[in-house]
Amino acid sequence: MTNSTYAPQAPEGAVRELHRLMGLMTGDEKHSTAATSTLDALWVLYDRVLRVSPGTVGDRGRDRFLLSKGHGPMAYYAVLVAKGFFGEELLGGFGGYGSPLGHHPDRTLVPGAEIGSGSLGHGLPLAVGSVLGLRAQGLTDPRVWVLIGDAELDEGSNHEAIGYAGPAGLEQLHTVVIDNGSASYGRPGGIVARFEAAGWSAEAVDGRDHEALYAAFTAPHPGRPRAVVARVEPKSG
Repeated sequence: MTNSTYAPQAPEGAVRELHRLMGLMTGDEKHSTAATSTLDALWVLYDRVLRVSPGTVGDRGRDRFLLSKGHGPMAYYAVLVAKGFFGEELLGGFGGYGSPLGHHPDRTLVPGAEIGSGSLGHGLPLAVGSVLGLRAQGLTDPRVWVLIGDAELDEGSNHEAIGYAGPAGLEQLHTVVIDNGSASYGRPGGIVARFEAAGWSAEAVDGRDHEALYAAFTAPHPGRPRAVVARVEPKSG
């Protein structure tokens, strides 16, 4: 199911525009490499997959997107601007005193942000809780997406969440793992095997290939949570 508010845009033109928007953000703590590693996955999600828009951010039936990899939010801010959640005039103040756009997103300040993030290992457990909260309200249609970095899998909280979500059959839960080779510890069989061992539907794709990302994001996974490992070679910004 695609985003019903915006027509998908050509990848080349969209990415050029996103890089222009990212270029408006300056400072010494941009974490630009972390940001660019997430850019393509974020764009495909917001352009073609997520059922949320500036006009529906308060709707109970919206999809929820949780940025766990919050220590490099430039790409996230650029995508939110491109989709109309707030104006690009805010980008120039990124990380500055009085700006709502901090080095870690704050959900009380950033229009469209669902959580405050940046501490490793928090996003996936929060996503599990979000799905359980939706279920408790009888809301089984909204989907919860969370984007994490491969290094976050060094955190035990994530493995507790993975181990719970599979047997619980949290079909509404979707995890995107940006794999740029920054984890401290390897996994037997790789990241996909870790999720599959816990009962998830999981797949690895090229994290720069928009069509591959879209196909993986929209693949059916009845009765199971879904994990997509987006493998990228980070680009400096």
